Amino acid sequence: MTPDRAPGVRVSARLRLALSYALFLVAAGAVLLFAVYVVLRYVPDYPLTAANPRDSGTSYAASREEILGAVVGVSAAVLIGLAIIGVVGGWFLAGWVLKPLRRINEAVLIAATGDRTHRIRLGGRNDEFRQLADSVDHMLDQLHSTLDVHERFAANASHELRTPLAVTATMLDVAARHPDRQDYPTLLSRLRQTNDRAVGLTESLLRLADAAAVEAAARPVALDDILRTCLAENAAEAARRSITVTAQLAPTTVLGDPALLTQLATNLVQNAVRHGGSPGDAWISTTQRVGSALLRIENTGTPIAPDTAARLVEPFLRGAGRVAGDRGYGLGLALVQRITQTHGGTLDVAARPGGGLVVTVALPTG
Repeated sequence: MTPDRAPGVRVSARLRLALSYALFLVAAGAVLLFAVYVVLRYVPDYPLTAANPRDSGTSYAASREEILGAVVGVSAAVLIGLAIIGVVGGWFLAGWVLKPLRRINEAVLIAATGDRTHRIRLGGRNDEFRQLADSVDHMLDQLHSTLDVHERFAANASHELRTPLAVTATMLDVAARHPDRQDYPTLLSRLRQTNDRAVGLTESLLRLADAAAVEAAARPVALDDILRTCLAENAAEAARRSITVTAQLAPTTVLGDPALLTQLATNLVQNAVRHGGSPGDAWISTTQRVGSALLRIENTGTPIAPDTAARLVEPFLRGAGRVAGDRGYGLGLALVQRITQTHGGTLDVAARPGGGLVVTVALPTG
């Protein structure tokens, strides 16, 4: 932890600017008066006399020393006046210049109290303060969106974790009230299924947290080989669900972490197999491009609205038709997005015309 900064004496930026303006004004005046003094002191270099020689006996001509003394006295008064004008004028000028900064500070303080809807929306000319205000507004928008997602995630996670526990408690309560009427093998089987679901959900949440916290290793990985392995592991389930999988896997090498990319490919393949309808089809392809590689997975299924499809990357959000007993946990695409972001790639989830999804992952190759 870094030590707290000592409070010290607070000096506002407005006061510092005002003093700076006054100091600059006094310095400029001092230079100008010094130049006048030098001119009077050394030019001309002959003794001063009366303007009309005939009046030399009756007119008085001030000596050089008297003139220089008067200049010095007047210069001191002028410098004091310039200092006062600089401080007062600089104070008001600094306040006018720093007014946008006060609005930015007020907006940040309001946001710190928990109000996530307040924005600066600074108008006027496009100067540094306007750019700073726009950047703060953008930051507040991003924070608002992120906090909303986290709040929904916490609420949904609590609900998902509470559901199997509530089901378990209900079954145990019923068994305790009527112990002689229970089919204990069936009860134990249901309890095991409910417990397995809770364990699986917890493991999915841990994988999601690990993908967000771990930095992906940067080494070449053959993405097409990973997909072939995933397809072989899920071939039996695809056959059981009558899903016809068509794969066009061109040699594709990306830069990333093999374990995380395997998890990404597994989630996408299982998503296409389990939510592609029965019977149905799934098409999987990889394409190597300059600087990036594309993984595209398309599957048939229930029609999904375009806005719903784009939001399926949110945790626990499921599309239509994903309410069967084998519905999963709603974390598959959320984990895919985290892994994609960890690798510096992009994920696009779109509704497929006629039903189903089209998922496209772009990953960097270098």
